[in-house]
Amino acid sequence: MFLDELKKRNVPRLKSRAEMLELLQREEYGCLPKAPESFVWEAEPGVADNFCAGKATLEKLTFRVVVNGKDFAFPVYLAVPTAEGAHPFFVHINFRSDVPDRYMPTEELIDNGFAVLSFGYEDVTRDDGDFTSGLAGVLYENGKRAPHDAGKIALWAWAAMRCMDYAEHDERLDCAKSVVCGHSRLGKTALLTAALDTRFAFGYSNDSGCAGAALFRGKKGEQLDDIYRQFPFWFSESFGQYVGKTDALPFDQHYLLASIASRYVYVASATGDDWADPASELLSCYAAAAGDKEAFPYEETSEDYDFNLHAGRIGYHRRPGLHYFSREDWNRFIAFFEGSSKARKAERL
Repeated sequence: MFLDELKKRNVPRLKSRAEMLELLQREEYGCLPKAPESFVWEAEPGVADNFCAGKATLEKLTFRVVVNGKDFAFPVYLAVPTAEGAHPFFVHINFRSDVPDRYMPTEELIDNGFAVLSFGYEDVTRDDGDFTSGLAGVLYENGKRAPHDAGKIALWAWAAMRCMDYAEHDERLDCAKSVVCGHSRLGKTALLTAALDTRFAFGYSNDSGCAGAALFRGKKGEQLDDIYRQFPFWFSESFGQYVGKTDALPFDQHYLLASIASRYVYVASATGDDWADPASELLSCYAAAAGDKEAFPYEETSEDYDFNLHAGRIGYHRRPGLHYFSREDWNRFIAFFEGSSKARKAERL
């Protein structure tokens, strides 16, 4: 039973959404930078001939923002079906700017009716401890942060929110059917983005593990100590106080999922991804629902290998295989998305 395991791990009770987000920002990811003082974009249409066999167009967008009185720009790629109408869309925070990419089967997404806004995360700020370049260099004078200032995950999330700023001005995109997604460290980023920005209808993390969907307490595989010692720059400096003191955390990662769960949140795991710990990702889904059967109607599962849990607002799947963002992951999420869309339509009848 999930409840028995939750009690054994002594996971803290949920708080109000505002309280949970304050804790997650101040004590883990760092406080999100303010919205830009100005935001414009330039579009370079038709960057690929006969894209997706003519079923879609591919555009390169350059987002230009002013933050703290300083200019910053980064590239975003937009693939949109040529069919008329407003399309559901993904904001994919990716490791590379390639379209398509080994983590993003663009033509299959187009065939399912989705548009995609994607960007390479290091085009925003480098994945290291340097806070003097990219967006970090614009925000932090001489690369110095205060204890609760944003780490790199929060900066990548800030960039993903600019994709939604753009989408609100593109009539080809249906913001009521928007999904922010990512894999591994960028799955953590996608969850934080959706938690902080309620304009996103869905938050989707793939194999996000430690400091993502998985609970810290009782976790196997990667621990809080491991991730902070290797990647301290992903987090606020204040997060370091919990190294060796996981039980002293005033929160756990179900707070992140619960901050999205009034909308839709989806967690994908892989059976062989022991470092991420699929069991702790699944238990976090249960904890985030806090007994709300419409959010997550499952008390336990007899499966431990290959299954989907798609009946609530919090969705989950576990597929065979290793740490990877596969076509199977995308297709299982799309099945969840389509099921939730049918449920919302039935509620309106």
